Amino acid sequence: MGQKTSPIGFRTGVRLGWQSTWYAPKANYGEFLVEDQKIRRFVDNRYNRSMPKGAVAKVEIVRTSNEVKVTLHSARPGIVIGPRGGEVDKLREDLEALTGRKVNVNVIEIKEPELSAVLVGDSIAEQLGKRASFRRTMKQHCEAAINAGAKGVKIICSGRLAGSEMARQETQKIGSIPLHTLDADVDYAVATARTTYGAIGVKVWIYKGKYGEHIEPSSVRRRRPSYGPSASGRGAGKGRGGGRKRSGAAKASAAAKKPETSSEAAPSAEEPKGGDKAES
Repeated sequence: MGQKTSPIGFRTGVRLGWQSTWYAPKANYGEFLVEDQKIRRFVDNRYNRSMPKGAVAKVEIVRTSNEVKVTLHSARPGIVIGPRGGEVDKLREDLEALTGRKVNVNVIEIKEPELSAVLVGDSIAEQLGKRASFRRTMKQHCEAAINAGAKGVKIICSGRLAGSEMARQETQKIGSIPLHTLDADVDYAVATARTTYGAIGVKVWIYKGKYGEHIEPSSVRRRRPSYGPSASGRGAGKGRGGGRKRSGAAKASAAAKKPETSSEAAPSAEEPKGGDKAES
């Protein structure tokens, strides 16, 4: 049987760095570990579970001998920073009160939120909590990730989908997800949608290509079909509003113009060859 493992943990130490970077003696290891979890839970409750949402996808913690450096990766850095940096200062004070240490906070912007598995999973879970159609929601996020430059997307929703009596699992997949290739940049996240009829689990895999490759957004965009006379040669006269019907007056005027153009184009035999035409 296949052995399942998290793509993030599978690549940590090989292609990915640790999200917590510090050394500690054996006596302080457990204390620092619990502290890191408190910081991450505090940031998640503040910016991802309450309004206005700051869309924080990752929290990196680096400890030195005298301070704790916290780096927030956010898709909406303006909300995290606040006017004139007021929110960052408030967050730093709260984290210092929580940990009892000196804290330095840094914010990094996420340029493409559609390529972050954490943000995609949270968005799907939020929409499922609002009773949105799970198939439409999964398909929309898959197409948005592909348009943003992803080479493959897989989304799995498990639970009592659409309030059904029997729990089931639905999968939406576009492109390829090479999970065994350590050189492949695969982002993975798990989210939970709390609904009135139970919890729905959401798993997201996003394949961005090999490490070091530049991601280019897809130029292919879905276009709505155009109908009517504005369509240039495509489907003219077909379908709804494809051709324009000419009225009886228009036909009569067209018929009246034809002999005029033919008589002007060919001079009559009675006209002398060197003479000028009479102005009509």
